[in-house]
Amino acid sequence: MPEIPAVPRRLVLGGALATGALAAGMGSARAGTSEAAAPGRRPGQKSMINVPYEARDTVRVGVIGLGNRGGPMTTGWSVIPGCTVAAVCDIRPDRAKKSADALEKAGKPRPLEFGGSRDSYKELLKREDIDLVYIATPWEFHYEQGRAALLAGKHAAVELPIAPELKELWDLVDTSERTRRHLILAENCCYGRNELAMLRMAHEGVFGELTNGHGGYLHDLRALLFDDTYYTDSWRRLWHTRSRASFYPMHGLAPIAAAMDINRGDRMATLTATASAPKGLADYRERFVPKGHPSWQETYIEGDLTTCMIQTANGRTIRAEHDVSSPRPYSRINTLAGSRGLFEDYTGDDPTGARVYFEPDHSDDVWRGFAPYREEHEHWLWRELADEAENGGHGGMDYVMQWRIVQSMRAGLVPDFDVYDSAAWCSAVPLSVKSLENKGRPVQMPDFTRGSWVGKRPGLDSKQTEMPPVR
Repeated sequence: MPEIPAVPRRLVLGGALATGALAAGMGSARAGTSEAAAPGRRPGQKSMINVPYEARDTVRVGVIGLGNRGGPMTTGWSVIPGCTVAAVCDIRPDRAKKSADALEKAGKPRPLEFGGSRDSYKELLKREDIDLVYIATPWEFHYEQGRAALLAGKHAAVELPIAPELKELWDLVDTSERTRRHLILAENCCYGRNELAMLRMAHEGVFGELTNGHGGYLHDLRALLFDDTYYTDSWRRLWHTRSRASFYPMHGLAPIAAAMDINRGDRMATLTATASAPKGLADYRERFVPKGHPSWQETYIEGDLTTCMIQTANGRTIRAEHDVSSPRPYSRINTLAGSRGLFEDYTGDDPTGARVYFEPDHSDDVWRGFAPYREEHEHWLWRELADEAENGGHGGMDYVMQWRIVQSMRAGLVPDFDVYDSAAWCSAVPLSVKSLENKGRPVQMPDFTRGSWVGKRPGLDSKQTEMPPVR
């Protein structure tokens, strides 16, 4: 198995690089004291807010990256009505062949195969029979490949994060505006059943005035991080040797931001980060990893628990957490509170896994199960797709996300979230680095919309529409 390439300086988050990226995206504004300045648009560059996809009969998908995420998602794309997988690509050509074989065996058209080198994806992007590029490679390749997809005239859905550096996030925003192509974060958790019901409840006033929310990614990955085959070339574990950052908070952050109408009347304004000591991976290695394993040459600097406290322009707070190094049950936290009550996920014995307490329904300081509220406020996507989604990944939200993207493209709809949302959610990664470097001082979060966040506009709380019939 080939070794992971040497890490370019731009991939080592922090230090002078993060400082430069911060300056590029935030001008000379002093953290915590004045609004971050957005770089100006180039002549002819226009906002992508409320820009619909161009309608089409069939969405032809090209998949780049066929590992633990890309492989199953390739199957997922192939079963959505009106969608076909036109091409698959991986640096390891055997993975491309395996995916193509599986699709053909399932009775689907056999996709073209690309692979064998790091640049094989460029050949895929030259194809004119691809409408959407789905990118599921290691984090260090997302920016380069996402940007290339836009420049090739394709729409793009990129796994988390769309880019790890602030200057790269700005460049993806600008490239989307110049090419008039959408690039979105493939944030499946935005389409979780509980998350979408919570969103509708927030918009229907059940919480009263929203005041705070908590979200994150708390997942014990220690065994997988030290597995020699799960993360190819140990790419994910190696990030823990490169930087102190909130690498992956978007699974919990994005649904909370959506419920708060971030970029639709409010925006994330400042971020303060703290991190615990990096103990979990070294302790696990000491107890369970043989002494001759390559990981014994590594030093882990990423804190076990990284917490970002985000203040919005309208005075709300969001706590976003990341912890993959500690022994604990899985949680995305997914908590939302307001002046009339709150919702807490990953708790209790309710079939939904969540609990609630709202006035005037409750007045005795006793938690209630979420099930009747979810039934009452079920998002139309889950009312329509629950049966089909049942066999989809991650409790069905993979299927719902893929179905909705394909439906939006086929029907010529505006995407539920856009490059501005995606960049804002992912900016917690580089900004957490800067805050940690400055001993937890607040840093300003850029306004990727360049002032358009003040206006109300549709988002994930969409009106019900039909999937166009397959001809």
